[in-house]
Amino acid sequence: MRVPSYLLRVQLEDRPGSLGSLAVALGSVGADILSLDVVERGAGYAIDDLVVDLPPGAMPDMLITAAENLNGVYVDSIRPHTGLLEAHRELELIDHVAAAEGKLKQLQVLVDGAPKVLRVGWCTVVQLTGAGPERVVGSPGAPETQAAATPWLPIERACVLDATADWIPQVWRDMDTTLAAAPLGDANTALMLGRPGGPDFRPSEVGRLGYLAGIVATITG
Repeated sequence: MRVPSYLLRVQLEDRPGSLGSLAVALGSVGADILSLDVVERGAGYAIDDLVVDLPPGAMPDMLITAAENLNGVYVDSIRPHTGLLEAHRELELIDHVAAAEGKLKQLQVLVDGAPKVLRVGWCTVVQLTGAGPERVVGSPGAPETQAAATPWLPIERACVLDATADWIPQVWRDMDTTLAAAPLGDANTALMLGRPGGPDFRPSEVGRLGYLAGIVATITG
């Protein structure tokens, strides 16, 4: 039987021993921590992503209970996960983009790899034309329903998009999709991320999105 893996995003006090206490708490319910990624650090707190395995038959709610029994720990989200978080993943994706032949192929490699790298459900490249917005490329998980309008284009910098705005397709709303975007070479072209079910994008994640889009824009010319 396949052991289920989950991506657990937690906020905890940024102090010595806090992560060790969390590891012990998760281990007490049989969780095996496979990898950890620091998403963001602020004044007195840290946001971490942990990939954990649970024994067959164990419920993921056990992770939430175990973590939040600790003082100063809050579980932001938990969702099924496939594959480990890997160090230098942005660099590997950039390398794959650069190795692809032709701009369209490079953009396809980008959107195919971005969901795993940036921990989102889907990714598209959207361009504003005289006839309205057009999807240039999309990842395998991108929704078939596309936005008929993109009032946020042109876009000058990476940002979180208002997921409650009128232009959001209903199917995106139904899946409680959080959104972020960044300019890709010019203000009328954007790399857009969708994260069905959340969590919200942290400022550090938006910053990484902006840097990645900027580098890829330079590669693709």
